[in-house]
Amino acid sequence: MRVDAIGYGAGGRDTPGMPNVLRVLKGARADGSAERVVKIECEIDDMNPQLFGPLMDALLAAGALDVFYTPVQMKKSRPGTLVTVVAAPDKRSPLTDILFRDSTTIGIRYEEMARTCLDRAVEIVQTPYGEVRFKIARRDGVEFNAAPEFEDCARLAAERGVSVKTVQAAALRARRQ
Repeated sequence: MRVDAIGYGAGGRDTPGMPNVLRVLKGARADGSAERVVKIECEIDDMNPQLFGPLMDALLAAGALDVFYTPVQMKKSRPGTLVTVVAAPDKRSPLTDILFRDSTTIGIRYEEMARTCLDRAVEIVQTPYGEVRFKIARRDGVEFNAAPEFEDCARLAAERGVSVKTVQAAALRARRQ
């Protein structure tokens, strides 16, 4: 918090052994780009692997910001999968319902936390193969990342009969110019 002002006041009641004072701090969040998210996790060791794709699709369709799987070693030396879902806190309950319905987990844990993201923008560059969108990530006007959209490059490569890396290289050259 960035403190803009501090105010003090004293009440009119005199209670023995207890001060009747108040201090108020007025300010703004120091990092305006931080937001609250919830991380939802569970381990699975007994589910048909074919069900993980539809599970991820259902979680993303219900508003998850991110879903990822991590291989883990579970008790009795069994291999398992850690399912991690990142979402807005108000999505926790419906996403938990999906995990219980569409997976074999019997327990879910969650924790709320803050996250900070770079500002995102999309720019379009013209290449000899066609238009390619670029994902741009900035903070306070400073560019940290710029990457050609893979799906655009893959589509153009298939249409033109060239490799994806050829289209990616053309996109990078076009953006530099």
